[in-house]
Parts: sequence; C-alpha cells; structure tokens
Amino acid sequence: MSDNQVQVTGGGAESAARTGTVIAQRHGAFGASGAGDVTGFGGFAEQVTMPGPSSRPYGGYFDEVVDSLTQALEAKAPTAIEKVVVDRGELTVYVRREDLVAVMMALRDEPALRFELSLGVTGVNYPLDKGRELHALYHLTSLTHGGRNIRVETTCPDADPHIPSTVSVYPANDWHEREAWDMFGIVFDGHPGLARILMPDDWVGHPQRKDYPLGGIGVQFKGATTPPVAERRRYF
Repeated sequence: MSDNQVQVTGGGAESAARTGTVIAQRHGAFGASGAGDVTGFGGFAEQVTMPGPSSRPYGGYFDEVVDSLTQALEAKAPTAIEKVVVDRGELTVYVRREDLVAVMMALRDEPALRFELSLGVTGVNYPLDKGRELHALYHLTSLTHGGRNIRVETTCPDADPHIPSTVSVYPANDWHEREAWDMFGIVFDGHPGLARILMPDDWVGHPQRKDYPLGGIGVQFKGATTPPVAERRRYF
C-alpha cells in the first residue's frame, strides 16, 4: 500500500466519527413534510448528528500529519485544533476560525507537512448546528509527500459570519472565497476584493443557504419575471 492510500482498521477512528453530537431529529423521508404520505416513510425518524472526534490510531499517514501540525502550532496557536475526524478514509481537522491563517501557514510551510496545493474553499450551511451554522472547508494536497490529502474545516455563526481570508497563504483561494461569500454569505475578512462572482452585484441574499426561498419568487434580474412553480411546466 502506497503512502497516500489510507487504511483504517478496527473501527476506532471511523466509528467515533459517526457517533457525534446530535443536533436534531429528522422525521419523514428526506425531511419533507406537509404532503400526503402513501409510502409509509412518514414514520421514518433519524438523528441528525455532527461528527465527533476520532480516536487514535487514525491510520495511514494521518497520525504523522496531526502530530506534525500540533507540534508546529505549539508556539503560535496551541489551541487551534478543535477536533480531528477520520471518516470514510478521509482526514478532517476542525480548527478555530481565529487560528485559521496560522494553521494554513503551518500546513503549507512545515517541512513534514508541505500541503502546498489548495484545491479550493467550500461553504456549507447547517441551520441546526446552533452557533456554528456556517462552515468553510479547505481541501489541501501535498505534492512533496506524494499526494497526501487533508481537509481543514472551520465554522462561524449566522450572527457573526466572519472568517479570516486565506488568500495571503493560498492566492488561488481568491475566487473560491468570493464564491463562498456569494452563495453562503461567509465574510472573508482581509480578502483583497470580496465581491459577488456568480450573481449580479445587486442580488439580494445567498442562494445556496438552506433558508433561501425556492420557486415562485420574482427573479431579481432587471426586467425579468418568473411564474409560480405550478405554472412553469405542464405534465401530460
């Protein structure tokens, strides 16, 4: 097995990630409600959980990466790492937003880490994760160490949707942070030109948030209209 192929054994790291913090109870298929149920799925119920910290050993190169990162942060940001999650053969390190830039610099510059390639920034909206409704995920790859991968995740609340920009560390994150702002409303402090990138400059709201209205609303482009959902198509 090559260095960048991870094998996790014994279920310790994986099972811990899947037994995390319960944030809600979901009822019905896909959380839908308010319609007639002829399938029997209306009685379906499951817990909505956020992943919990994994136990050691993580497997593969994961332990080495976490140890090297922890050591690199000892002087400048010793409390930066909130938890480490290994799930489905992937490593995610959750960090405090105020320490995000320090973590990114360590991951890029530390010889034992050298995650010099950032594959972008992804926004996620978890309305039920109270106080942590907005998540930003960073996907990094180490070319120096044979294609090792790590995901860095940080959060901020709806009431204070600010996360430090990482453009100073990974310049290619520029447009990705603009997209996460445009779609989710995450404000990346220190970004050189945080502006919409997909929607028009005068667009109201952030379309990929879970609270964004769907269907039957007037299109915000100047001079355009949209009919209600039921009138858009006819099925024969």
